[in-house]
Amino acid sequence: MSKINSTRSGCKDVFRAFLVKNAHFDSDLEIPCIVPESSLPERMIPFSKAISNTDYDQWVHFYEDDAKFERIWNNPEKYLPILKKFKGAISPDFSLYRDMPLVMQQWNIYRGRAIGHWLQENGIPVIPNIRYGDSRTYPLSCAGVTKGGSIAVGSHGCIKLVRERKYFAQGLAYVVKTLEPKAIVVYGTAPDSVFGEYRRAGITIIQFDSDYAVSHDKAVST
Repeated sequence: MSKINSTRSGCKDVFRAFLVKNAHFDSDLEIPCIVPESSLPERMIPFSKAISNTDYDQWVHFYEDDAKFERIWNNPEKYLPILKKFKGAISPDFSLYRDMPLVMQQWNIYRGRAIGHWLQENGIPVIPNIRYGDSRTYPLSCAGVTKGGSIAVGSHGCIKLVRERKYFAQGLAYVVKTLEPKAIVVYGTAPDSVFGEYRRAGITIIQFDSDYAVSHDKAVST
């Protein structure tokens, strides 16, 4: 680890080591840490829409298909001037599927934290997104996140089916017990059957409808 941020003449930074410059690391896999953020979003916009939007009084989130925001990993500096105009960002939500190889799930957790740290280093308020796959990822999903702070989760597509809701709720229970968050930003529905016990425990739940739900409601009402 002594050379994680070093540069060598003639070598291209294919690992995006600059993203974790000045970072502290957590867990044996050295996940970059994100500093706790006190402010919370009142409005949110997906990254793919934010890059061409001029309403900056909102937070940018990455709860959309990975193909729509993979570009921020490939060329983060290109999008930094845009993201700095907004009020804050939820760290990227790279996909974790239970049937993905474990190393890929770990890699996507790392990538989300690395970009989140880098955005903070560049003056952008960041709330860490928590995404988990199978139970082996639960501890790592909490790595780099300070206990007692604010976190964000995406429930869209995770709780409509009873089987999926069970997996989501089990992972969330682990996360809440481990991190003891004061606030949870939820992208998607936040039914009482899943989030009720946390509301009653005094955790602030800030829920945002998914873009799909909003567009569907508009279509139904027209």
